Amino acid sequence: MRFDAAHLRDRALSRLETLVMAESPSGEPELLQIVNADLERAYRALGARVTRESGPHGDHLICEWPGAGGDDGHILLIGHSDTVLPVGTTTDRPFTLHEDDDTVTGPGVYDMKGSLVAIELAFALLSEHGLAPRRPVRLVVVNDEEIGSPDGRRVIAAHAEGAFAALGFEPPLPGGALKTGRRGVARVRIAVQGVEAHAGLDASLGTSAIDELIDQIAAVRAAVPAPPAAEFNIGTISGGTRANVVAGTAEAELGLRFATPEAEAAVLGALDALTPVRAGAKATVTRLSYRPAWERDPANPLAARLSTLAAERDMDLGTGTSGGAGDTNLTGALGIPTADGLGPDGAGAHSMNERASINSLLARAALLAAYLTTPEEHV
Repeated sequence: MRFDAAHLRDRALSRLETLVMAESPSGEPELLQIVNADLERAYRALGARVTRESGPHGDHLICEWPGAGGDDGHILLIGHSDTVLPVGTTTDRPFTLHEDDDTVTGPGVYDMKGSLVAIELAFALLSEHGLAPRRPVRLVVVNDEEIGSPDGRRVIAAHAEGAFAALGFEPPLPGGALKTGRRGVARVRIAVQGVEAHAGLDASLGTSAIDELIDQIAAVRAAVPAPPAAEFNIGTISGGTRANVVAGTAEAELGLRFATPEAEAAVLGALDALTPVRAGAKATVTRLSYRPAWERDPANPLAARLSTLAAERDMDLGTGTSGGAGDTNLTGALGIPTADGLGPDGAGAHSMNERASINSLLARAALLAAYLTTPEEHV
């Protein structure tokens, strides 16, 4: 069936304005609760059974729709309700529809409140036509994606079990292309405990935590494959107290990216294998956040299916690999057929210039409705 969401334009603008003006930066549970309550009402009105999963930053939402063809694997939709820009941004940058009658701006309009509205509209289209998805659908909306999904990861993993396919609603690649692979990413802290001593009188009695940390970082750097397979960045480093004191503590935070599972194993294996170089030194490695590498499959059957459906609607839906990580890293790495970038076209995520296309949002809603209801060949 050829769905058309153009008649839902006013509804889309109204819903998007409501969600954008309800600011919800990561780590603000009271504000996230307001957005979640709004989303819950909207999805319930569209026939979803909505439950909540508690987390340290508030609740994650799980919305479930029954399928017309039984329970042979569900379609997993992955989104998030948190944004990046601080509270108060809407004072100077409120939701705005611009003179071209297509561009909308405001914090989170592109990443990813526009996507959450597109999902609503897709189910509104199904409701208008008296249709149900061909398979059960499960939408997971986490509240901590912008800080690496430290808790949301477990929720997505739980609902990925038994999934037939996973669709991510992050912004697309430039030009609207789907993301069919993502680099893995890890944020790691190396903390070293040494032994303080007077640097002039008793230096031999001390163990420099800074010297130890430098050697540990060098060992990791040596194990990291060359770009583009992997990338290594020392984000922060600190330690010691005075120039005349052998440093007793030091730590560094590293940003690591890897394009393939093999590069990932080399980098994380090197971190796991770190041992002290100096007597009296202790090194602790803490993985602060982690998303596995999702290596691109050029023959991705889910992306091919979506591209075919898009072409039938005069949309050119290309594919490519994203340099950034997201929640679909997990489903892709698990081998679940996965496509990301199903959000509306736009630009400027996480910036004061964030913008999205309302026409693209409507087109993505119609595409999702088509995918959920069209009998699949493979996915």
